[in-house]
Amino acid sequence: MPYRSKFATKDIEKLFETIIQLDTVGECYRFFEDVCTINEVQDMAQRLKVAHMLQEKHSYQDIVNETKASTATISRVAKSLTYGAEGYHLVFKKMEKLKK
Repeated sequence: MPYRSKFATKDIEKLFETIIQLDTVGECYRFFEDVCTINEVQDMAQRLKVAHMLQEKHSYQDIVNETKASTATISRVAKSLTYGAEGYHLVFKKMEKLKK
């Protein structure tokens, strides 16, 4: 059974269907530059880095120093890693497969 998000709408579904049509990092840059503000993209990138560092068992202080994320952001990401929809874990596994 396909995953059904708690915040799913037709518009969000269309957005995600659009994103998965992008084939290259260059296409992603072009699309996200048009759709998001630079701060929105930077925030998403920061959260991904925080999640990765948490998974590698870095301390909150190391993560703050490296990413400049607030402890509130780090806590929110940590909560997602533990109780979330497994999205971070999904992409980390996929990225690990690409490395091999």
